Amino acid sequence: MTKTYITHVIAVGAMAFVLAHSGSLLAQAGGGAARGRGNASPGPTVTSLTSPVTGNAVTGKKLYYDHACYSCHGYNGETGARAFVPNWPANLATERSFIAFLRGRANVAPLQPSTSMPNYPIESLSDAQAKDVYAYIRSFTSTPPPVDKIPTMTQILAAAQKPYKK
Repeated sequence: MTKTYITHVIAVGAMAFVLAHSGSLLAQAGGGAARGRGNASPGPTVTSLTSPVTGNAVTGKKLYYDHACYSCHGYNGETGARAFVPNWPANLATERSFIAFLRGRANVAPLQPSTSMPNYPIESLSDAQAKDVYAYIRSFTSTPPPVDKIPTMTQILAAAQKPYKK
C-alpha cells in the first residue's frame, strides 16, 4: 500500500466518524445535539427545569394525545423524531417560553413552518390548554431500564462471555 492510499483511508475514516457522531460532538461542545428530523436546529438545551407549572397535567395528557404530540416526541419525550428528555430545549424552560414558541411559530411562519412541527395559534390551542400540555410535558422523566432488564442486551452480554469457536 502506498502512503497516499493510507492517508486517504485515514482521512475518510475520520470524516465518517465525525459525521456519525456529529450530534454528540455538538452536544459536548455546548451546541445542543442535532436530533430528529426537520429543518431547524433544536437549539440550546437546559439540564433541569425548575420554573413553576400552573397547568393541569391530567388535562395536558389528553391534549398531548389529541394533538398527536406523541407522534414526534414519543409517549414520554424520550423517543421520536424530536425527543427532548433529558436534554430539554430552551423553549421548554418555562411556561412562558413554551407558549411563546407555540405562538411565535404560528405568527411568524403560519404558511411555511420552520420545522415539521405544526403551528399552534391561540385559536387552536388556548393559553390555558398550552399550560396544561406544558404541565404534562414537565411530568416526563428520563427512565431508562437497567441493562439487565433489556432482553436483547442480556443475550448479547451472555454470548460475549462464551469462548469463541472457529
